[in-house]
Amino acid sequence: MGCEDQSMSVGGGAAWRRRRERGAALVEFAIAATVFLTTTFAVLELGRLLWVHNALTDATRRAARYAVNQPQTAVADIKNVAVYGNKDGTGTPLVTDLTTDQVVVTYNNFGVGAGTVTVSIQNYDFRFVLPLVGTTMRLPAYSTTLTGENSGWVPNPI
Repeated sequence: MGCEDQSMSVGGGAAWRRRRERGAALVEFAIAATVFLTTTFAVLELGRLLWVHNALTDATRRAARYAVNQPQTAVADIKNVAVYGNKDGTGTPLVTDLTTDQVVVTYNNFGVGAGTVTVSIQNYDFRFVLPLVGTTMRLPAYSTTLTGENSGWVPNPI
C-alpha cells in the first residue's frame, strides 16, 4: 500500500502541475510576439524615415544644381524641380506630402560666377504608417547652397 500511494501521488502531482501550467506557453508566446512585432515595425518605420530624409536632402541638391543655371525669375521652376523632379511640375511628388509651398529659394548677390542660391525645404511632417510613436513628426529644414554659375545668361553667338 505504501508503494501504490507513492506512485499515485507522483503521477497525480504531475497531472496537477500540467493543468496549472496549461496557459503558460500561450502567455510566453504573446509576450515574445509583442516584443518581436514591435521591434520589426519600429525598424521598418526607421527605414522609411531614413529614406524620406535622404529623398528630401537629394531634392534640395537637385533643385540647387538646377537653380545655379537659371535666372532669378525661375523660382517656380526651381520649386517644381525640388518637388516633382522636373520644371513643369508634372507627375507625383518625389516625397509624399511635399508641396512647392514648403520649398524656399533664396538668392544672395547672384550673378554669373558670383553669389549664391540656397534651396531649402521647411516644415515637412513625416507621417508614420503605424502610429507606434505618434502620428507625425516634424523634420528639420533641409538646405543646399551653391555658387552661381551662368545664372541663365546665354552668350551672343560669335
